[in-house]
Amino acid sequence: MKAAVLVFPGSNCDRDLAVAIREVSSVDPVMLWHRETSLPDGLDLIAVPGGFSYGDYLRSGAMAARSPVMRAVADAAARGVPVLGVCNGFQVLTEAGLLPGALMRNAGLSFVCRDVALTVENAQSAFTSRYAAGETIHIPVAHHDGNYTADAATLDRIEGEGRVAFRYAEPVNGSARGIAGVLNDAGNVLGLMPHPERVIEPAHGRSDGRRLFEGLLETVMA
Repeated sequence: MKAAVLVFPGSNCDRDLAVAIREVSSVDPVMLWHRETSLPDGLDLIAVPGGFSYGDYLRSGAMAARSPVMRAVADAAARGVPVLGVCNGFQVLTEAGLLPGALMRNAGLSFVCRDVALTVENAQSAFTSRYAAGETIHIPVAHHDGNYTADAATLDRIEGEGRVAFRYAEPVNGSARGIAGVLNDAGNVLGLMPHPERVIEPAHGRSDGRRLFEGLLETVMA
């Protein structure tokens, strides 16, 4: 698998994401600076990491979404290249218009950092194929702006189209309908607030995140 991890000023989970990809695929991803205007040829995966790009100024992810590299990411996504956005990466993808909705300040206005229970809602995407629909998994969150919101028509549409990938199984941040992760209409772009890269091996306490990367690897190598 040939992968790239984007790096913005303020990214702090880019190396974690790179380690997870390497652990599963045995290939080091390319670390791609936000000022790049093109992507390496033949990419199988683009990963947009968590962190606090540009210090979360304006809105979380708003400035990173306008980085030069994001134009190339949008073009690649349109060609069907899988794009994974985690936490701040999810915020970047919504701000860039690659995913519907927006991430607002958490209900209660508190930073939330703990393991949370998630329900797998869609097990048929490249990102979720190693899970079972309805399965409960546990993946940590660490965010202040993870309150997913969209208008009612958009929420109805993504629910109806099976684009809710993960849903919180417990109250976490006030997200509309408990949504923790959403897919684009083609199913090749996933944004989620929990951090699967932090739970990929038993030394992390659990490995529920590993199957997300294994599913991706299986899909791109097929």
